[in-house]
Amino acid sequence: MIEILRSVFLGIVQGLTEFLPVSSSAHLNIFPWLFKWKDISPSFDLALHAGTLLAILVYFFKDWLSLLKGGWYTVTKKKADTNGRLFWYIVIATIPAGLLGMIMEKLIEKATGGDLNIEMIIISLALIVMGIVLYLVDKRAKSDVSLERLKFKPAFLIGLSQAIAGAIPGVSRSGITMTVGRAYHLDRESAAKYSFLLSAPMIAGALVVSIGDFKFSLAFLLGVLTSFLTGLFVIKFLMNYLKRGSFKVFAVYRVVIGVIILAISIFRLV
Repeated sequence: MIEILRSVFLGIVQGLTEFLPVSSSAHLNIFPWLFKWKDISPSFDLALHAGTLLAILVYFFKDWLSLLKGGWYTVTKKKADTNGRLFWYIVIATIPAGLLGMIMEKLIEKATGGDLNIEMIIISLALIVMGIVLYLVDKRAKSDVSLERLKFKPAFLIGLSQAIAGAIPGVSRSGITMTVGRAYHLDRESAAKYSFLLSAPMIAGALVVSIGDFKFSLAFLLGVLTSFLTGLFVIKFLMNYLKRGSFKVFAVYRVVIGVIILAISIFRLV
C-alpha cells in the first residue's frame, strides 16, 4: 500500500513539474531524498515520463497530425509549409541534443561520484541559476515572433539546449527551452508549445531504449496514470496562463526551493 501511495504521489509530482519550468527531474530527486525513501529506479522515472509523454500526444493530437502530414508533404512534394518546417526542425534538433545529452550526463555522473548530497547541491544551484536566468530573459525579451515565424537557427538551438537539461537535474528541459525561445523573442505561448513538442521525441527515444527494464505492477501503472492525468491538466493550465501571465512566478519558486534544498544539503554534509 505504501509503495502504491508513493507511486501516485510521484506521478502527481511528475505531472505537475514536467511542463512547468521548474524541473521534474529535480523534484523526483528531492522528495525521496527529503523523506529518505529508496531512490527511484531509472525505469520508474522513465515510466513517469511516459505518462507525461502521453499527455503531450493527447493534448496536441491535432497538431501532431498536422506536423506529420506537413513533414511527409515536404519530402514528397519538395515544398515545405509551416507544419513541414516545424516537423523537420524538431527532428533535426532532437538527434544532436540526444547524443550530446548522453555524453554530458556521463561527465556529470563522474564529477559527483554518486554522492547524493553533492548531487542535491548541484540540483539546488541549477534551480537557482536557471530561475534567475529565466526571469531576466523573460522580462527583457520581446514577444514579436510566433511559432509560425520561427526560423531554423533559433529552432535548432532551442532543441539543442535540451542536452544541458538532460545532463543536469534542476535545469529543466521545459525551463531551458522556454528560456532560449524567449531569448529569440518567441511569445510565451509559442515558446511553451514548441518546448512541449520538442520533448516528445526525446522522451520517446529514451523509452524505446529502456522499455525492456520496466517492471509492471499496480504501483507502476498508477504512477503512469497519475502523471498522465496531472500532466494534461498542467498543459491546459499553462497554455491558458501564458496568454497574459509571465514566467516570473516560476522563476521565484525555483530560487526559493533551490535555496531551501541548498541549505539542507549543506547541513547534512556538515
